[in-house]
Amino acid sequence: MLLTSTAPLADAYDVAMLDLDGVVYVGQQAVDGAAGHLARARARGLTVAFITNNASRPAAVVAGHLRELGVPAEDADVVTSAQAAARLLMERFGRGARVLCLGGDGLRSALEEVGLVAVGVDAAAEAAVSGYGPDLLWRDIMRAAVRIRDGLPWLASNTDHTIPTAYGVAPGHGVLVDMMARFTGVTPQVAGKPARPLLDETVRRTGARRPLMVGDRLDTDIEGARNAGIDSLLVLTGVTGLAELVAAAPAERPTYVAPDLGGLTVPHGAPQRDEDGRWRLGGWTGRVEAGRLELERSGAMASAADWWRVAAVAGWDHRDRTGAAPDVTSARVPEPDPTAR
Repeated sequence: MLLTSTAPLADAYDVAMLDLDGVVYVGQQAVDGAAGHLARARARGLTVAFITNNASRPAAVVAGHLRELGVPAEDADVVTSAQAAARLLMERFGRGARVLCLGGDGLRSALEEVGLVAVGVDAAAEAAVSGYGPDLLWRDIMRAAVRIRDGLPWLASNTDHTIPTAYGVAPGHGVLVDMMARFTGVTPQVAGKPARPLLDETVRRTGARRPLMVGDRLDTDIEGARNAGIDSLLVLTGVTGLAELVAAAPAERPTYVAPDLGGLTVPHGAPQRDEDGRWRLGGWTGRVEAGRLELERSGAMASAADWWRVAAVAGWDHRDRTGAAPDVTSARVPEPDPTAR
């Protein structure tokens, strides 16, 4: 269930680890209001780190994109799954180790950053690492797969099955990982979310003592936070909608929910169950009746954020008791209220 924070999250935590696509931007466009929300959170003393499972772009390129969108970012503010993978390889094989690099510029530069030597698919190597790369050649994939089948240790940057593109959602690196795993019979170690190495690397780089994961995906961002033992904030500017939220398994449930990054600078309430079995918070009442999620306004101070929180908890309670997610077709999501989160 959700937790209460009487202080704004920017005061309760020292580092916010922000996923990018669906949180700070969507494709090439900034999420509406994201730059302002982050500026206000930083003004309260919150350190912000930008983390991504996408291993194709170097951190400097990602930081440059953020600055173009009006979000101040230094290269060191960005942590990628490629960097987390490189850290794992360096710790296992040592500086100077030769690593077969099956991926883009981001993966190669991350290996070099920690003193590893990135080599091609035919060169002598102590390990192989793979990551998303739009220009990968099939012959290189085949050669790397054969070498992994024959015993070369393999680490994957991430296992995301989809990736957003200008022409729509497309197959991600996870599709390649699945194919290579079937062929080789090898399951790779994974650096990106929901595995914890990427979050661990971010904590190491920032020195966080009270980190907060902020994301839009339940199966990577939120589950990853749980795997790493840290609290999380789900924002609703990306792929998670009402149906996905109320159906979330326990391992995918966030600590807090907010419509957008404005949730960093306000306190958070948690719905409470009354004696009639209804969930109440801030002017909203919710329950599941005959399998259908029902929410009603019960007071004047009824924010969109509290609507989402009541919907989430009522849905999770029903799922836990019955094993089925509620029908949400009759639920009407209120318009966001920027003055009452």
